[in-house]
Amino acid sequence: MVDYDDRWRADFARLNIEWLERWFVVEPIDREVLSDPATHILAGGGRVLFAVDPDGRALGTVALLHTGGGVFELTKMAVDPASRGRGIGRRLVQGALRTFAGMEGRELFLESSSKLGPALALYESVGFVHHPAPRPGSHYARADVYMVWEPGTG
Repeated sequence: MVDYDDRWRADFARLNIEWLERWFVVEPIDREVLSDPATHILAGGGRVLFAVDPDGRALGTVALLHTGGGVFELTKMAVDPASRGRGIGRRLVQGALRTFAGMEGRELFLESSSKLGPALALYESVGFVHHPAPRPGSHYARADVYMVWEPGTG
């Protein structure tokens, strides 16, 4: 698990666009964030993590987007299709949780889709709990699930 480096910028977009195109559509907000994570995630106090193999190839990624006041969104998680089923998604989430804890964040939430059963099961297994969305709608048209991390429940 490593922090963002500009050499993985294209991988950040590639990994996320692959699953978005497979299950949904790539929305304008996705393209904006994926094309410039330094501006849209890192500059605001967020983090982008990568799972890389020994040769330095990005196998997966996840981001923590600071939305203000110590509240973070777990977002932009993706695993390369050839690497799925090897526990990389779980390691990415666990790395994001450790990173969040080190950032002394106040709250960690995510938005997802009920179409993504395996992802939801993973989130539940590490302590994310379903909640009603705190505001109507989402910045993603595909999101119909809102979860908050509650340590000790997973």
